[in-house]
Amino acid sequence: MDKLLFNCYIGYFLLFHSLLVVHGIDQLSCNKTPYPQVCKHYTSTMTNTLSTTQDASSSSSYSFHDMALKVTMDQAIEAHKHVSTMELNNYFNDKQAKSAWEDCLELYEDTIHQLNRSMSTNNLNDKLTWQSASMNNHQTCQNGFIDFNLDSHLNHFPSMLSNFSKLLSNSLSITKAMTLSSVSASLSTNSKQIGGRRLLSATLSQKNKIPRDQDHGFPVWLSSSDRKLLQVPREEAKADVVVAQDGSGNCKTISEGVAAAAKLSGKGRVVIHVKAGVYKESVNIPRTVRNLMIIGDGMGATVVTGSNNVQDGSTTFRSATFAVMGDGFIARDMTFENTAGPQKHQAVALRSGADHSVFYRCGFKGYQDTLYVYSQRQFYRDCDIYGTIDFIFGDSVTVLQNCNIFVRKPMSNQQNTVTAHGRTDPNENTGIIIHNCRVTAAGDLKPVQGSVETYLGRPWQKYSRTVVMKSNIDALVSPAGWAPWAGSFALSTLYYGEYMNVGAGASTGGRVKWAGFHAITNPAEAGKFSVGNFLAGDSWIPGSGVPFDAGL
Repeated sequence: MDKLLFNCYIGYFLLFHSLLVVHGIDQLSCNKTPYPQVCKHYTSTMTNTLSTTQDASSSSSYSFHDMALKVTMDQAIEAHKHVSTMELNNYFNDKQAKSAWEDCLELYEDTIHQLNRSMSTNNLNDKLTWQSASMNNHQTCQNGFIDFNLDSHLNHFPSMLSNFSKLLSNSLSITKAMTLSSVSASLSTNSKQIGGRRLLSATLSQKNKIPRDQDHGFPVWLSSSDRKLLQVPREEAKADVVVAQDGSGNCKTISEGVAAAAKLSGKGRVVIHVKAGVYKESVNIPRTVRNLMIIGDGMGATVVTGSNNVQDGSTTFRSATFAVMGDGFIARDMTFENTAGPQKHQAVALRSGADHSVFYRCGFKGYQDTLYVYSQRQFYRDCDIYGTIDFIFGDSVTVLQNCNIFVRKPMSNQQNTVTAHGRTDPNENTGIIIHNCRVTAAGDLKPVQGSVETYLGRPWQKYSRTVVMKSNIDALVSPAGWAPWAGSFALSTLYYGEYMNVGAGASTGGRVKWAGFHAITNPAEAGKFSVGNFLAGDSWIPGSGVPFDAGL
């Protein structure tokens, strides 16, 4: 036999043997995902593609996890292309439908970004966060049409009604399984015992080499210079851009200040000082503007205000007075407000989808849907939040620490719900944690609080997760504590927890009897939701004055 021909036979044999091995492993692995048939179809398709485009070594180098993310990314790109062409086909002629479509266009673009960086990192906490954000983007696109009762328009989105959400769920489940495996390995190697009880603080924070800092009330991802900016007196904070309505700064509006700061993005952290005043404008900080810090002259002194709302044609996503998607965003000493009022229903004061965003000594004022903790990792410290219905909501990894939560008077025949968490998949690493805060009545509710039902939250989505711990809950909160969304929806799949709260409304004796509600008594269980350990070691550091040490 010709030597060249023989080598070709050997090459083809090795290639197909490799593909068969990979394909066989993938088919078995697919059985462990939420949607096995979808998994098998797409991994098989990808394997066949690799067999015609790559050699054996590169084919076998694709892990099952890599494949799952790759096929999900491919479908995300197709979904974005489809959404991009919809306007040309005049699918959405009315203002409301077009507004929802614009959300989808932005959100699918962001999904491609989130999946792309999930594929380029080995940090499992980052992967979980960014893939969870992708799930949220997909759901939020649909929510825009649901806001306007335009569900039928979703028929123009075949990817929504077919396999894309299942691919997102599958890839997320694979990443979660890898995370659990990593945690298990870390615990077996690094577990410490004190009095027979393992320290939960020594898990993935060591595995992923996340530095720990017990001495400051800020997350560990903040550099020492950022922490100093958060702590120094306002007059000593050096600003790159100054916004002042009286013309004494570089700009007269916050939006102009953001545009000026964007041009300085190459220098690292950019600081905008917004002088005292009421700024009536809608501010949008896109994903491309990162590491921005805005410092006001004090909560109530520097105010950005607007009145966009769903009733007047904005989607909930688009109704925010102030919206930020750029990672590393910090705000300090400001108030964000939506003045639409309770009669206008969904009207957001601030929306954050910025990873590693921090809000320190800030106020958030609105009624329904005041604070949209949209997605990714967020930290709120010493803030005041006002609202009525679902006024802290979203699908993010959010910790609120040492905050005042003021419940306002709603419209007649309405009840108040503090939170509405939007986790749609059990493998998302998201949740809202209210820690060492106070839940109390605002001035307008106090005289009539006995006639208004107030609850800590209700399940916006099937796997809603909210924990209230070591907080002061006033008497305005109903003995039941939590309200259903609709019938029995999500009552067995949600996770609502309370731990060591005090106050007239803190007793768990009369709380709901749902399978998903937990009156937590075990410190180890509560420790999962502490600032340092929430979501597999993604460190959120205890704030000064919080009455516990490392972990809890």
